[in-house]
Amino acid sequence: MNSKDYHKPVMLRESIEGLETNPDGIYVDVTFGGGGHARAILERLSENGKLYAFDQDPDSQANQIEDHRFKLIQSNFRYLKNYLRYYDALPVDGILADLGVSSYQFDNPGKGFSIRKEGPLDLRMNPEEEESAADIVNGYDSQQLKTIFKAYGEVQNAGYLAKIITLQRQQQPFTTTSDFISRISKAIPRKKENQYLAQVFQALRIEVNQELEALKAMLSQTNEVLKPGGRLVVIAYHSLEDRLVKNFIKAGNFGGDVEKDFYGHAITPFTAITRKPLKAQEEEVKENNRSRSARLRIAEKNHRYGTKE
Repeated sequence: MNSKDYHKPVMLRESIEGLETNPDGIYVDVTFGGGGHARAILERLSENGKLYAFDQDPDSQANQIEDHRFKLIQSNFRYLKNYLRYYDALPVDGILADLGVSSYQFDNPGKGFSIRKEGPLDLRMNPEEEESAADIVNGYDSQQLKTIFKAYGEVQNAGYLAKIITLQRQQQPFTTTSDFISRISKAIPRKKENQYLAQVFQALRIEVNQELEALKAMLSQTNEVLKPGGRLVVIAYHSLEDRLVKNFIKAGNFGGDVEKDFYGHAITPFTAITRKPLKAQEEEVKENNRSRSARLRIAEKNHRYGTKE
């Protein structure tokens, strides 16, 4: 397995240009994966520049970049500030996040991300985490299952699906992806099988990896670790992620309501560089289907906000 087994970096030119790379600056790629974005950032850095990267999947270590300016941290990006402080790397000039699941993770049956390949019902990005998708479908009660399928997958018949799962597991626990799919077949709308299963697996994946909580934690720290004028570049692949990013850039919180100070001035740590999210060009979508749902947002930290150490 090497970087080619991962995915082509999505919207590479737009995201790297969005960082406005300072050759002597310090940058962070919080979703290293195959290292495509990281290598492009390093190409723009001088001998004095530095790039830190995060990835919780130990398989990403195989894509290690042998460069004295580069440091790969095997950890969830929710610990962004702690690690940057540990490496005495604060403050930084730019942060890049390419969210979602890599092609390598989808194509590796052992991780259970794919609805088309037989594998364990796992879905953990970090195999060292305790709870897998099997633990969830075999252990959550019906109401908990309904909630995650509705909230994280926008599954229309979430309640019915939860009921089928709780009935089926009484006969035998779910263990594999194909077993799970075949035993929930009554809930799957005809002619919409792939879309429906993608929503179901997305919901399970988000719950297993606590993806939205991790994203909130990381975004909340960006104001503290970025220099004034530093850039935040985020590529999201579904509306749940993109909404959090949009609201955070707009208001500095996840509800999207802008707070004002005593004088009536908006308290907004960031300024949106992209008023609307950028989408992949038609040519890129043809070459890389994963870019079809990508939404790129770029923001700049306002100068009146200092950097907290």
